Amino acid sequence: MISICLLCAGVASAQKSLLSQDEHNKYIYYEVVDAPGTTTDSLKKNADGFIANTYPKEKPLKSDNFSINIKDKFLTYSSLTKHETGEIACALTIECKDAKYRYWITDFVYTPYEKNRYGNFVPVTGIDLPLEKATTKISQKDLDALLEQTGAFCKQTGEKLKKYMKEGDKVKKTDQQPVKKIVTDKW
Repeated sequence: MISICLLCAGVASAQKSLLSQDEHNKYIYYEVVDAPGTTTDSLKKNADGFIANTYPKEKPLKSDNFSINIKDKFLTYSSLTKHETGEIACALTIECKDAKYRYWITDFVYTPYEKNRYGNFVPVTGIDLPLEKATTKISQKDLDALLEQTGAFCKQTGEKLKKYMKEGDKVKKTDQQPVKKIVTDKW
């Protein structure tokens, strides 16, 4: 039993340790990936495909011959009650060169949620906290939980990106599960 608890604590701290701080003291998830034998054009094409497949309704904020920048966000959850505690907005940047590419996720901004009169959790208006400065408004325990969830999100996004950059358009067809349709008119 103790070993299971230690393993869970190790995994949680590993997710938190995935985030570093850059030269501007902002949290960042950064990785350089070698892709031997690939050209800049094919990497850029795969990066464009990843963005189009993962964010079909979003347009990249900045896109040129070698880099793409897009905004993203994800929900955070309470570990005990399993309800939404807020959302974290971030920016994903992908840059391509011959035989390698790099990506980073940064600019994490937390927006807390509160329960409205209908029992739904909605964003609190006017409160946007950069994760670097969140210790002034939230407890260290809550910040640690946010950093763990952010690390897990970044790792998952990075794995999807690496798979897409390696396999290209083949991933698009296999990742999406067909939706099962139910016909209710006929018994």
